[in-house]
Amino acid sequence: MGVQIGAKPDAGFEDPIGMLKDCHRRIEQFLGILCVVAERAQGRAMTGEESAAVQAAVTYFRVGGKRHNADEEESLFPRMRATGDTEDTGELEHQHRDAEALHARVEDLYADWLAEGPLDEEKQKELAAATEGLRRLYTEHIEREETVVFPRAARSLGADAIAEMGREFRARRS
Repeated sequence: MGVQIGAKPDAGFEDPIGMLKDCHRRIEQFLGILCVVAERAQGRAMTGEESAAVQAAVTYFRVGGKRHNADEEESLFPRMRATGDTEDTGELEHQHRDAEALHARVEDLYADWLAEGPLDEEKQKELAAATEGLRRLYTEHIEREETVVFPRAARSLGADAIAEMGREFRARRS
């Protein structure tokens, strides 16, 4: 990732909820790449720049996306449930599974495109539908987390729980 002049620095392990929000920005950025290339490059071979961007996005979701889900499902959601706050967490986990299935299909279709050249019309439509499905899913998912779930977690979890989450996030990245 390049440095953007004037950009707010990413949150650190002392602010795990901020880290989750920062990850959402990266999800939006890499999803945007997958959607734009699917739309703009249809019917032709990808350029070198498009190919590199798609490969970076796919790798991000394969590594960073899975780690983000683990941060939520193994660190945040169990702590919220322990406080009696079970609203939303089950549905959000279900959305993670839906996104994983869509990502697997998008990754397969892009792999075909990179290996074999332009996708046929049926596969191109399938890619467009899958990337649009991811866009809709993530838009709803991120909004729900950032406007409802994360603020509730910040209010209901104590400083010790937040600090332990940060340690768990760090361990997942080492």
